[in-house]
Amino acid sequence: MNEIVKCQTTNRSQNSNLAHVSSADCLTDPCDGPLVSNLMPSSFRSSSELSSSHAPGFAKLNRRDGAGGWSPLVSDRHQWLEVDLGERTKITAVATQGRYGSSDWLSSYLLMFSDTGHNWRQYRQEESIGFFPGNSNADSVVQYKLQQPAVARFLRLLPLDWNPSGRIGLRLETYGCPYTSDVASFHGGSSLVYRPSPSPRRTSKDVFTLKFKTLRNSGTVLQAEGREGLSLSLELERGKLLLLLREDGASSSEPRRLASLGSLLDDQHWHNVALERRSSHLNLTVDKHTERVQIPAEFTVPRLDHQKSVISKRSFHGCIENLLFNGHNLIELAKHNNHQVAVVGNVTFSCAEPLSVAVTFTGPQSFLQLPGTTTSSSSAGVSIGFQFRTWDKAGLLLTFDLPQHGGVVWLYLSQARLRLQIHKAGKALLELSAGAALNDGQWHAVELNSKRGRLTVTVDKEEGGSAQASPAFPVAVKNHLFFGGCPAEDNHPDCRNPFSAFQGCMRLLTVDNHSMDLIKVQQKQLGNFSNLQIDMCGIIDRCSPSRCEHGGRCSQSWTVFHCNCSDSGYNGATCHSSVYEQSCEAYKHNGNTSGHFYIDVDGSGPIRPQLVYCNMTEKTWMVIQHNNTELTKVRPSPSMPHLLLHFGYSSKEEQLQAAISQSEHCEQQLSYHCRKSRLLNTPEGSPFSWWLGGPGPGRVQTYWGGAQPGSQQCACGLQGDCVDLQHYCNCDADRAEWTEDSGLLIHKESLPVRALVLGDIKRPGSEAAYRVGPLRCHGDKNFWNAAFFDKETSYLHFPTFHGELSADISFLFKTTAPSGVFLENLGIRDFIRIELSSSTQVIFSFDVGNGPLEVRVESSVPLNDNRWHRVRAERNVKEATLRLDDLPVATQEAPADGHFHLQLNSQLFIGGTASRQKGFRGCIRSLQLNGVTLDLEERAKITPGVRPGCPGHCSSYGSLCQNQGRCTERENGFHCDCSLSAFSGVFCQSEVSASFKSGTSVRYTFKEVYEVSRNSSALPSSIYSDATLRGENVSLSFRTSQSPALLLYVSSYYREYLALLINKHDKLEVRYKLDSGREAEVLRSRARSLANGQLHTVSIRRRSDSVSVQVRRRQNAARHVHAWSLMSIHSDDMDPDLARLGSLGFTGCLSVVHFNTISPLKAALLHPDSGPVSISGPLVQSSCGSAASANPYAAENTHHLSGETKQCTVNLEIPLFLAGVIAVVIFVMVTGLAITARFLYRRKDTYRNQEVKGVKQDDSPDFTFNTQADSQNLPTENPKEYFI
Repeated sequence: MNEIVKCQTTNRSQNSNLAHVSSADCLTDPCDGPLVSNLMPSSFRSSSELSSSHAPGFAKLNRRDGAGGWSPLVSDRHQWLEVDLGERTKITAVATQGRYGSSDWLSSYLLMFSDTGHNWRQYRQEESIGFFPGNSNADSVVQYKLQQPAVARFLRLLPLDWNPSGRIGLRLETYGCPYTSDVASFHGGSSLVYRPSPSPRRTSKDVFTLKFKTLRNSGTVLQAEGREGLSLSLELERGKLLLLLREDGASSSEPRRLASLGSLLDDQHWHNVALERRSSHLNLTVDKHTERVQIPAEFTVPRLDHQKSVISKRSFHGCIENLLFNGHNLIELAKHNNHQVAVVGNVTFSCAEPLSVAVTFTGPQSFLQLPGTTTSSSSAGVSIGFQFRTWDKAGLLLTFDLPQHGGVVWLYLSQARLRLQIHKAGKALLELSAGAALNDGQWHAVELNSKRGRLTVTVDKEEGGSAQASPAFPVAVKNHLFFGGCPAEDNHPDCRNPFSAFQGCMRLLTVDNHSMDLIKVQQKQLGNFSNLQIDMCGIIDRCSPSRCEHGGRCSQSWTVFHCNCSDSGYNGATCHSSVYEQSCEAYKHNGNTSGHFYIDVDGSGPIRPQLVYCNMTEKTWMVIQHNNTELTKVRPSPSMPHLLLHFGYSSKEEQLQAAISQSEHCEQQLSYHCRKSRLLNTPEGSPFSWWLGGPGPGRVQTYWGGAQPGSQQCACGLQGDCVDLQHYCNCDADRAEWTEDSGLLIHKESLPVRALVLGDIKRPGSEAAYRVGPLRCHGDKNFWNAAFFDKETSYLHFPTFHGELSADISFLFKTTAPSGVFLENLGIRDFIRIELSSSTQVIFSFDVGNGPLEVRVESSVPLNDNRWHRVRAERNVKEATLRLDDLPVATQEAPADGHFHLQLNSQLFIGGTASRQKGFRGCIRSLQLNGVTLDLEERAKITPGVRPGCPGHCSSYGSLCQNQGRCTERENGFHCDCSLSAFSGVFCQSEVSASFKSGTSVRYTFKEVYEVSRNSSALPSSIYSDATLRGENVSLSFRTSQSPALLLYVSSYYREYLALLINKHDKLEVRYKLDSGREAEVLRSRARSLANGQLHTVSIRRRSDSVSVQVRRRQNAARHVHAWSLMSIHSDDMDPDLARLGSLGFTGCLSVVHFNTISPLKAALLHPDSGPVSISGPLVQSSCGSAASANPYAAENTHHLSGETKQCTVNLEIPLFLAGVIAVVIFVMVTGLAITARFLYRRKDTYRNQEVKGVKQDDSPDFTFNTQADSQNLPTENPKEYFI
């Protein structure tokens, strides 16, 4: 008894094109009868047979006749077994078995089908896999059920691999059922005309179905003429089937292309076509691919049930089979002379099959050798013709040696042009070129003729091009012609190929006008060959349908395709992954500040990127503009009772709705300014005006900004403060004075505002204006969606992941565990998994039927550092990639001829596996599969061992906070606290700068520490950490053209001070007086030209009696650093000079003024009304402190000491106790500020008696002062003051 393997699917799911099962018992399809077992031996043919007892007629399943099966004479890949089923038959399954009682069986094979015994077509799995796995022993049966049945008369099986300890041995069976069809042949001038019966009503559905085959790449297959001069047609153009819509039936009018499907349809194989109309759209299906077409709005839908249908007009040459219109078999009606179908021209009801034998050059080792003509006559010539098709730009087409002088002729492709070269002794004697773009996959005819001293090369005759020459030597063939390449033997005497080998198809080969019989070549009766597929063209269009997504442009060679993703907004091998982030929130966490950004709300999904403005504040706002966000006066139309105003947004409908959906909050300002123009009326009455908002065209909304939906109220009605309490809107009071109703619309289901309808605008005296602000949203629900897995056995499960052709997975994780599985989804044999395999390695592994593949990324730093790390994995038909953080991308190419459909059927496990082993402990956030975010938080709420959310982001994002900004945690994200920084902005990155002119002053006042302590019982301990300031850090940037100029001045009650100035030599000086009993110490820098209008940064650092000063020019980053000891500097009494210098005032720019933890300029600009700050004169915030900004002071005059008395712009007084060090010193950072020197100069004897009202520390929490002096030694009547 033969061993029967238990029926089971072994490697592909039911959705694949091919299911591998074990025996005929598995078949339940009614079309499952055996087709081979009852055939006569004469129905079998083979390439050879080992002996008569190994003849192909013995190759029947489970039979032991003869030697128990077929075996060829030689076991190699040139062998084949052919079965003639007698007539065209529907084939649903194939089963194989080894030769009985032997060690001979096939382990893999190819399957071919044909209607005529010629022009074979290879059956492919998933449009890629060409081979079938075979047997593992001689007796078990391995059966494959074809997902797409084949219809053919002939079947041919080609062995690929066999038992290495035996030879090729085979028994087989095919399963199926009879196939019936009605066929008609058309010869260019013939057609069928069908006139449907009139119908009183229009049907909601019309269906055309047919099959066709042809050798020509152009022709009209079907034309349906409808009402109002419209017609639909299906036309072949360059081997593609086009659906065209024509108007007025005029041949001169350019048709509108609605769809294009298929490719290489001129291959003389049957192709299935279906055209289905459903209401306002059409579905066009060619073979297995369907395209949905919306009929253009400007055209009336043709009524297919009242049409004249013209089949196979003049240009079509070929056969059509089973032509059905709404179930009516038109060919059958034509055969029975039905009056509804008219036959025009020569139509035959059978399919004439022209014999055309093609040959496929499959690889670099392929060649075809044919005999050439030889003659000793000097006038001898040559005439060679052939057709070829290929995707490659280069390759040798033909070569032969010349009979005299040792010359060689090469005819080859280069840059998709046909070129001919004749060489002798390494020198080119002649070069010709013709044609262009010959790698388009179309058949191209080539002729090479040499006669009477004239050499001509022609491509495609009239449609192509030709080149001619008159060589001084005869061009003829010495011995052999070599097509496509040369034999593998080195230095073959008759063939040399300096070019790449040709990969493509050839047919219709002629030599001296004699056709070459390629079947004799196959039977080895003519010429020689290697690595050829004879009697078939194996070209594949890998760009039809295109695997390039999102508008990527597909190009191809014979073996691979390539996607050009430029200008698409996507990248990767198939343009699958978006190059843009999905929200403004994501851009912020990449360190970006406010600006315009493209966001792709669904990542790799179908929604295109959109340009928005991201306002990076404490909340990250996404702003989408429309065509009118300004306050606009209403201009009523005389002929219309209402004014209808539409708003067009910069984003498309699907982009808007996706952006609103993923945001936590959205709002839009809606304002109506009115005078005697009522708005909504009462809630009981009909509204005068309304607006439309929400998806699509929007729904009518009868409430106004700030109110609730459906309330027919404005914000004042909700708050009870309308100007007339009898109404619910200010404008409804109908007053003659201007008033307004304004507020925010915050209900996402009503956004965005699509249109306004304004009614009460035409009465005498009525005036109105409106404003609809941009759509503003914040909060990305997807970006912060997270779950915490606290056990290795815990996991979340979701429905099966569907990523058959393209799959991208992205997420962030943080953990302290060294390993764990992030994600896993299983199939029968297929699977996909991403895991942390070690503390430094992430692995992306999967199996699509070719065996497991892995992509690994190794990190140089530990990944279990409890910081967020980003993982992005992608798998497509070309490759798999894995990206970890900003490390280089790891790539694993897909097998060149392998499965590419990923078939999964289990649940998707997140944070663990089905076996509950190797689970992940830690946080997973923002998990997205093919652009769709999984709601981890919602699932975690009902799952034991998993908690929603995951706090702690500063460890990962804290480095984004710059310039002493402090990272503070938020529930969803983080915030940069800039209160201790002189900078502002979302990351404390923006310089705070101001331009100063004469007459501007700013005062910043601090209380003494002990006075604050007297009024507060809850002060931080840091206030008392250092009662005496023994050092200070001062930094500032300035830009000026003035010298000399006083930049900084600090004074105490006891006349100790610090001064920073530019002297008359444009050099920097620092003056310290730390003891009233000693003279000032003078520090002079070697830095020159500081008053040159460029931006300079000065940093002063003092520790006890040591001072360092750093001067840096921002443009070229040149630094001058000096350090001095205060005890060794010569001192001068400069107090009178400082007063005179301050009286000059200061003109320039000040930026980033910082003293320890105090930022007085920032307080003055950003919090001008806070307690510590008082401002006199105009103070304007400016970008003058930016290194990139132009110098706004270059044209200003330089001031010298001359007795001018300009208004001082800055002053700082600090009455403090000093004991060798400055205690609680507040500096005046003046890089662009000047001391109010006139105040000092004229009133220096009275400033000790000043009293300034104190301000509580709580009044300015953003500008706290932490370096306090000893409160026991400080008088309360002397507050510290800044004059800026």
